[in-house]
Amino acid sequence: MKTACLLVGGLLAGVAWSADQAPATAQEADWEQRLGRATELQRSAAARKAAAEKLLEEQSAGCYRKFLVNSCLDEAQGEYLEAFKDARRLDNEGKAIERQVKKEQFSAREARWAAEIPAREANLRAREAETTATRAEAEAAAAATRASKARKAEEGAQRKAEDAERVRRKQADHEALVAAQVEKTNAKAAASAPAKP
Repeated sequence: MKTACLLVGGLLAGVAWSADQAPATAQEADWEQRLGRATELQRSAAARKAAAEKLLEEQSAGCYRKFLVNSCLDEAQGEYLEAFKDARRLDNEGKAIERQVKKEQFSAREARWAAEIPAREANLRAREAETTATRAEAEAAAAATRASKARKAEEGAQRKAEDAERVRRKQADHEALVAAQVEKTNAKAAASAPAKP
């Protein structure tokens, strides 16, 4: 009975899982694609930051050969800041996409968890019922064993009492027989003994 309940529950869970499988796979593919885009944006931002820093170093070194050094350095710094802001914008966009995907994944996990609650509770109840039935069977078997041992002990005690009674009767019969023989022997000895004057 309990095996049939577990089998039916497993089949229903399998049907529900296969029905949800296709949309989940499409959603996961979308998440993977968006996470790939986020990673690419972050890599691109890191590369742009590195290129901007390298360009700043090169331009700063070249500025010291020019007449208007400070003006050249300010111009190089301005170009660096523009490139850095652009790279930071790309990095922030990638991080925002990543955060959104993780938020959606978390929501999907929460929804899946909430949807599985009835199945988990049913499974828990089935396991509890199975455990209760197993315990009841074990207790019944233990009670039967105890009853059997008690019955055997009682039978053994009764047999021992019967054996003791049989031995007592045998001894009593033997003692009576010996006493009868002693009496008979005494009577014979008295009859065959001459009378004393």
